[in-house]
Formats: sequence, structure tokens, C-alpha cells
Amino acid sequence: MAGAAAAAGALGLAIAAALVVALAGANSEGDALSALRRSLRDPGGVLQSWDPTLVNPCTWFHVTCDRDNRVTRLDLGNLNLSGHLVPELGKLDHLQYLELYKNNIQGTIPSELGNLKNLISLDLYKNNISGTIPPTLGKLKSLVFLRLNGNRLTGPIPRELAGMFSLKVVDVSSNDLCGTIPTSGPFEHIPLSNFEKNPRLEGPELQGLAVYDTNC
Repeated sequence: MAGAAAAAGALGLAIAAALVVALAGANSEGDALSALRRSLRDPGGVLQSWDPTLVNPCTWFHVTCDRDNRVTRLDLGNLNLSGHLVPELGKLDHLQYLELYKNNIQGTIPSELGNLKNLISLDLYKNNISGTIPPTLGKLKSLVFLRLNGNRLTGPIPRELAGMFSLKVVDVSSNDLCGTIPTSGPFEHIPLSNFEKNPRLEGPELQGLAVYDTNC
């Protein structure tokens, strides 16, 4: 009996510890999403359900979670949002889809997005984002879709992106990028139309023959 009681007690402690860890994770993710909400202007009230007093953000609209209540998807595309992105987004460890396209997001892309090791799709197209493409995005080894077209991005295309062999779609058209277009890694199969309407962006680089990032 004593052994059974001890085993039951140990099991109860393990469950309690797991719940604490789960709640801590939910709190951390809720804090990150609350930071994003504070940075956004939301004239349509589409983020009204984002209540920072709730421990679990999985009940919020436009947020999808897995069975362990970890945030896996943010669907905030085409919602008339403005404001800027926040570095706290890099704390969403299990995020797979970050959809913020067709809004009026300004400011820069936080380098902390490079911490989203499970990210599959980063869709920031048709906003008003400026600054450079962070080289830290090259750490996203699960990324398949990178759509940054229709913004005001400047600077070169980071060479770190050429090492992302999971990438299938890259679109950086209609920005103000400069330098040359990479041709190695996933860029071997990206159509040139996905780089057009960048007046200062030159043609595909010739390995060993071209001066990279000229006019940059």
C-alpha cells in the first residue's frame, strides 16, 4: 500500500510539473502575442479576443494551436492592421505559419524571427515594411515559403538564404533591393519574375566572375 501511495504521489507530482511547464509555455506565448497586439493598430477590432489576462492564447481568434496548446499558426492576413512587428515573435518556438500579408505593417523585420526553427511559411507580402532582409532568416531550416514582395525592403538578398534547402518559394519582387540575385541552393529553381521590380537589383550572379552586391 505504501509503495502504491508513493507511486501515486510521484505520478501526481509529475503531472503537476508538466502542467506548470505547459502553463509557463502558454504564458510566454501569450506574452509574445500581447506584445504584438500592443504594437498594432486594429481599427476593425479583429483582435478583441486577444485578452492578455487569459493564460492560454489558444482561445483567441486567428490563433491556431497544437494538442499541447502551443501556438502553431497566426492568420492575420488582409485584416487592415497597421503598426510594426515585434522581436517577441521570436519566442513562438512552435510557430509554423506567420501570415501577415496585405496589411499596412511598417518598420523592419525583427532579426529574432530567425529563432522560429519550426517555421514553414513566412508571408509578409504587400505591406509597407522597410529595412533589410535579416541574415538570421537563414537559420530557418524548415522554411518552405518566403514571400516578402510588395514592400520597401532595401539592401542585398542575404547569402545565408542560399543554404536553406527546404525553400521552394521565394518572392522578393516589388521592393528596392540591390546587389545580385543568388543562383546557388534553392535559388537555382526560383523564377526571375520573383525578383523583378527592384530597380537596383542586378541579374543573376556568375560564380567566380561577378562582383557581388554592386550598386548596394
